[in-house]
Amino acid sequence: MAHPTAPEHSGESITIQKIRARDQRGIAVTLPGATPEGRFEDRHSAYHDNLSPAVEWEDVPGAQYYALIVEDPDAPREKPFVHWMVWDIPGGINQLPEGLPNNSTLVSPQSVIQGRNDRGGYGWFGPLPPRGHGVHRYYFQLFALDAALEMGPDTPLVDLVNALKAHTIADGEAMATYEAPELAS
Repeated sequence: MAHPTAPEHSGESITIQKIRARDQRGIAVTLPGATPEGRFEDRHSAYHDNLSPAVEWEDVPGAQYYALIVEDPDAPREKPFVHWMVWDIPGGINQLPEGLPNNSTLVSPQSVIQGRNDRGGYGWFGPLPPRGHGVHRYYFQLFALDAALEMGPDTPLVDLVNALKAHTIADGEAMATYEAPELAS
């Protein structure tokens, strides 16, 4: 039996493990909305306000666009749970602010596409690990691209991954954790 604070992992790798970037230096990615211990603040959880967290990264020379995928490999299912897919982020941008609207196309940053999360909506779906399932890990996987992907918001993850394989020049990741809150007594 698994330890209650170490959930069973899904059987499939997260996206960044499926893509080989041309430049292996990596991208530094930070999550200002996580505590110093790396835990999501409650406002980012679907148990609370479900606000998308701020994400920041270093500029990558030659990057025309960026894409971001957030997955939870600790979800009790075969594949990691997709919490957020964002792409066609212009190369001159090196952050996404907290609280982006859950629309398929953003006005600011302009023309950025948010795909469907595994809950079925567009944009961010915050952590919602089952109570008693332990701490879950949320991987923020950033990809620097040599071109726009020009894919619609209903693009499935598998098609997005195939496009990323062709256009990724560098990648990086950050991780935050979250555990379901205790029930009030």
